[in-house]
Amino acid sequence: MPDLRYKPESAQRTEIPRPKRGEGQWALGFTEPLNKNEQSKKDDDPLNVRDRILHIYSKRGFDSIDPADLRGRFRWMGLYTQRKPGIDGGKTAVLEEEELDDRYFMMRVRTDGALLSAAAVRALGEIGRDHARDTADVTDRENIQYHWIEIEDVPAIWEKLESAGLSTLEACGDSPRPFLGSPVAGVAKDEIIDGTSALEEIKRRFLGDPRFSNFPRKFKTALTGHPSHDVAPEVNDVAFVGTVHPELGPGFDLWVGGGLSTNPHLTEKLGVWIPLDEVPDAWEGVAGIFRDYGYRRLRSKARLKFLVADWGRAKFREVLENEYLGRPLVDNASPESPLGHRDHIGVHEQKDGNLYVGVAPTVGRVSGTLLVQLADVIEQHGAAGARLTPYQKIVILGVAPDRLDSLVASLDRIGLSAHPSNWRRNTMACTGIEFCKLAIVDTKQRSADLIAELERRFPELDAQITVNVNGCPNACARTQVADIGLKGQLVMDENGDQVEGFQVHLGGATGLEANFGRKLRAHKVTSAGLDDYVTAVVTNYLADRRDGEHFAAWVARADEELLRGDNVLEAVAV
Repeated sequence: MPDLRYKPESAQRTEIPRPKRGEGQWALGFTEPLNKNEQSKKDDDPLNVRDRILHIYSKRGFDSIDPADLRGRFRWMGLYTQRKPGIDGGKTAVLEEEELDDRYFMMRVRTDGALLSAAAVRALGEIGRDHARDTADVTDRENIQYHWIEIEDVPAIWEKLESAGLSTLEACGDSPRPFLGSPVAGVAKDEIIDGTSALEEIKRRFLGDPRFSNFPRKFKTALTGHPSHDVAPEVNDVAFVGTVHPELGPGFDLWVGGGLSTNPHLTEKLGVWIPLDEVPDAWEGVAGIFRDYGYRRLRSKARLKFLVADWGRAKFREVLENEYLGRPLVDNASPESPLGHRDHIGVHEQKDGNLYVGVAPTVGRVSGTLLVQLADVIEQHGAAGARLTPYQKIVILGVAPDRLDSLVASLDRIGLSAHPSNWRRNTMACTGIEFCKLAIVDTKQRSADLIAELERRFPELDAQITVNVNGCPNACARTQVADIGLKGQLVMDENGDQVEGFQVHLGGATGLEANFGRKLRAHKVTSAGLDDYVTAVVTNYLADRRDGEHFAAWVARADEELLRGDNVLEAVAV
């Protein structure tokens, strides 16, 4: 256990809420008993596994890997064993983890909102092409995710990544997970404040630091100075959101305690003003509270959202100010939330006269080859580079106006459209059963097929409708905050057979109308029937909506039979 900032005498200044039973909170003396994960972290700091990978496992092969490293500490290096092919979703919760393990790894590379040069994009592509059977996905945490990685290749991959300024360090595990940064930081004409330097400083000071390598669970960070709140701050553990103080000028509000999965919570907005250079200190304080007071007894209650919910906004701020920052925060009304989300797709002017171009790979699925091709396009057109987005998309920045048409045409040729359909633009999907050991259903290919069918049925849709598809209840694709959220599970078809299907969440949103999607009682949809179900709901929305009414607002007032698709209204032209 690292040294804690908590001191007994400081508790006399600030009354700390104590739970009715010990919840594994270090700062309150609850260090025993330990669950399996906490015991593993106590036995050895997970950061130490890097040396074993480099000097032992990569040389002796998969069979030499200690199981505690393989299914635990490897995650701190961005490595998970992937799902063995041919195991259906009905076995996910039945088989032991080692029975689901393949001998290959999924690997996550963190970008943390950084601008990727053409050379960095090329390096990412070459790794996918040469070491990952040409796989590469853009995730909704601005990662590049590979599959089919062999342990013997990891040192060479790390060397190539480090030469490009990239890393897999703490991309998984009970650690500071990859940061979400605004894809248009520093260039957007309407940006309130550029937070790039703060994210860089948080990464420099705290990533790989043993004081912050052992949280109760994952710790997700988001930061944006863009008024569209383009990093889904409402569902992160800690988020810094651009705001303006009437006297002090631009800075950041602090939001804490967001998260989804099986117990979703939206962040609590503290209503403060933090200057750019003090953001890393505030991050350290929130992270310290989570480390010291987070619930470690049960993994199911170990996220920061549970502590924030129990303490409340005022108590959390009091502890942060008194025990971790040593100073009060400046009061300031939280910034107004935008309606909907901004994904930066299409062509937009930058404040320097250049342009940025957002493109939409289908559900984030790219490939090593495609990333190499993208690097060529960036290089050939003299663009500044690319950023990944929290919506599984890519933004190319610093495009000269006289190079725009050629760049957009070149992107189209490699399958990256700056003018995608609503369905391609607004559909996300997690990894799914193809590679994930937690998944129950197929997601990536099923979502791609759904997109193709909806493009055929609604080719000229005049509304924005988001579709998020998840292979299990963990909500990696943010199921609960989509217009149409689909949570994978096994369901019964009309013949009474158990088949792949989805629980439906309707009308979720972030931003001004932030809420969790409406679940319809006992309503499930088979994977085979998904195209027709979504068609029915969208048709009902188009026929029944009021002028200017967004999908989520319609869902909130619509009759349940229209949401279930039991009654389909006469279609209207769009």
